[in-house]
Amino acid sequence: MTTPFSAVIAAAILFLVAVFPLPPSANALGGSASTIDDVYGSPSTIAVVYGSATTICTIAAGQPVQQIQCWSNGRVLPPILPTTSFDAIAGGQDTLCGVRSGGFSLLCWNTSFISKRIYNNASAPLTSLTIGGTQICGLRNTATNDQNAICWRPAQIPNRNLNFRVISSGLHFSCGVLEIDDRVLCWGDDQGLSRSIQLEFLNSSMANIYVGARHACGMNNLGFIVCRGDNSSGQLNIPTNSAYEYRALALGTNHSCAIRRSNRTVVCWGGNGEFSSNITDGTSFESIVAGLNFTCGLITKNFSVICWGPGWPNQYNSSGIELPLQRTLPGPCVDTPCRCNIYPDSQTLCSGNGHICRPCEIPLPIPPSVSPSPSESSRGLRRGLLVWAIVGSVGGVVGICSIIYCLWTGVCFGKKKIHNSVQPTLTVSNAAQGSGSNPPSRSSTLRRQGSILMRRQRSGTSSKHADKAEEFSFPDLAMATNDFSFENKIGAGSFGVVYRGKLHDGREVAIKRSETSPKTKKFQEKESAFESELAFLSRLHHKHLVKLVGYCEERDEKLLVYEYMKNGALYDHLHDKNNVQKNSSVVNSWKMRIKIALDAARGIEYLHSYAVPPIIHRDIKSSNILLDANWTAKVSDFGLSLLGPENEKDLNYRPMKAAGTVGYIDPEYYGLNVLTAKSDVYGLGIVLFELLTGKRAIFKNGENGDPVRLVDYALPAILAGELDKILDPRVGPTDRNESEAVELVAYTALHCVHDEGKDRPTMTDIVANLERALALCEDSHGSISSGQISIVSD
Repeated sequence: MTTPFSAVIAAAILFLVAVFPLPPSANALGGSASTIDDVYGSPSTIAVVYGSATTICTIAAGQPVQQIQCWSNGRVLPPILPTTSFDAIAGGQDTLCGVRSGGFSLLCWNTSFISKRIYNNASAPLTSLTIGGTQICGLRNTATNDQNAICWRPAQIPNRNLNFRVISSGLHFSCGVLEIDDRVLCWGDDQGLSRSIQLEFLNSSMANIYVGARHACGMNNLGFIVCRGDNSSGQLNIPTNSAYEYRALALGTNHSCAIRRSNRTVVCWGGNGEFSSNITDGTSFESIVAGLNFTCGLITKNFSVICWGPGWPNQYNSSGIELPLQRTLPGPCVDTPCRCNIYPDSQTLCSGNGHICRPCEIPLPIPPSVSPSPSESSRGLRRGLLVWAIVGSVGGVVGICSIIYCLWTGVCFGKKKIHNSVQPTLTVSNAAQGSGSNPPSRSSTLRRQGSILMRRQRSGTSSKHADKAEEFSFPDLAMATNDFSFENKIGAGSFGVVYRGKLHDGREVAIKRSETSPKTKKFQEKESAFESELAFLSRLHHKHLVKLVGYCEERDEKLLVYEYMKNGALYDHLHDKNNVQKNSSVVNSWKMRIKIALDAARGIEYLHSYAVPPIIHRDIKSSNILLDANWTAKVSDFGLSLLGPENEKDLNYRPMKAAGTVGYIDPEYYGLNVLTAKSDVYGLGIVLFELLTGKRAIFKNGENGDPVRLVDYALPAILAGELDKILDPRVGPTDRNESEAVELVAYTALHCVHDEGKDRPTMTDIVANLERALALCEDSHGSISSGQISIVSD
């Protein structure tokens, strides 16, 4: 149904687009300019690295993790940081950089792919990345939603307080278009060249800019391509130039290329007449990027990458080659609404994690004209200022209408869909807005509600749990366990001993009984653990969390009743002396071990992302991962669990004291008393190492050897590419599919145990990786033999 308000909004948007369509940006030398906002274009997902070796890198499509894949010297290289998602990449001379999902971190590599983080700022996300030669620059969003430029090497921005619309870097200099007046500003190592280029653009009002070696091109506000600088190879001689004829540019050392707006084919000029795009005739492209003397493009038909030009290595066919890479994303995957259109088949390209927005492209109905003169450019500037005045007026009216409509209908305060996405949304508006300009967030609103719920659960008598769990009498539970006989003892938890029992109605249960010693401090801690488990489990319901059946509080007796987990703890299957020598155990298959890891990760993800308020377990370890009759893994023992901090951005959340188990406890939490959800991630990383190696979190190296931390044992082997040397021999050798799956689990574990929590993946990232690893095992020969086991995906 169309409301009057929506009609006003639609009319306003159509008016703005009609009078002032903004063309998208593309890539300059080395895969440089890439902007986040879909008005100007999507981030670059292709990069060219030139220098000691020609390398083409892209961001792979159709995978839960948006990993970087590279081709170099005729072969496909192993994925770079396969457990980390990226949104944009750019390349230069022997340098590749990638913007991690969310824009808050920038990683760069040399030709040996040794990484170095050169930007990490949780308050100012990167919205653009550009590399040319050895220059690395970007735009970052400020608290006022402006875009400041920042350069790391070697040249610095003349004035860091200036706000830019777009920037681009070439071989010797960089340029940007100022937001305030559409003027071009240039800087770089060659100050004479950059000043000369800037002066040549002095009378041009530009929408974007792209930089090559000694020339620059861009689209002005009338939609014409304007090129300035060196023309010794004809790189400024645009074949045809009507208004809004082109939608993207890529500039090399002495050539230029552009994508036609009408049919997305590529036309190139310059290169002393040697550069020809005849081999691409009739081929539609999504984006293009230039090397020194060749160009690469992303083909619309199948999202493959093709390269061509006189500088393309002859041994790889100088007439062009379709690189043997997986499909490439045409843009970042986001879960926010698109300003214009969505790419077809976005769900497949993003592996169900969001969609890809097409850049807004609605050409003006301006008849073809000759190349613009300086006077035309001046008129364009006046026209642009007039348009922005109209835009501001209409925008103000629409904004007021939006506020009135939201307050009237209450729609702005409705429920917000929770996305199970690998990457955060990378949009300028969401990444940098202060809390004062946003409506109450889902987390802050629901956490307040959850805090009230938890206070209710933690106060009053035991009747407070009557609607959540069944209340038992002590005699009934004593009878169920044969008076808590030693034969029925099956383990111990955070506050007591666990017994196997059978209720009068035939149900098998596990009963945890608190040790009673009122005079000791331990009693207070155990009482707190009892209340914690009861409060949490009475409201948590997930198939990968152990279910609470009921409880008992009589005099000094405190007991919890759980569902019975027939196959016990994961720890016992991996480390118990009775199981160590068993090669026929169901757990001794890579597929089963990965499934167990995935089950546990899903349970923890629920605690972090979907429980309201979020919960930090604080004691993730293999003995707290239990297996039911169908070998489904479930997380147990919430005696140490705590609610997450009231402010989800508060990374200095400090509980009373560090708690956990030696070997699994987060070193950042233990040493600095800083607790976040990433502390659980560390514990799960140790569990993943246990599943891979079959060794305890701390073990002795030899019968009389010193204790060794599993982290210190596993990390060097994984980093050295010697994973096979540390794999549990009880499972047996891996086949081809299993080998890839196990390697993915190993690298996931490696990232989970980073010393700093901010460098660890989220549980959603981990779940995505383990889902992919399990899928790789589906066709492997190491299938699970037990007919009772059913593997069901959420």
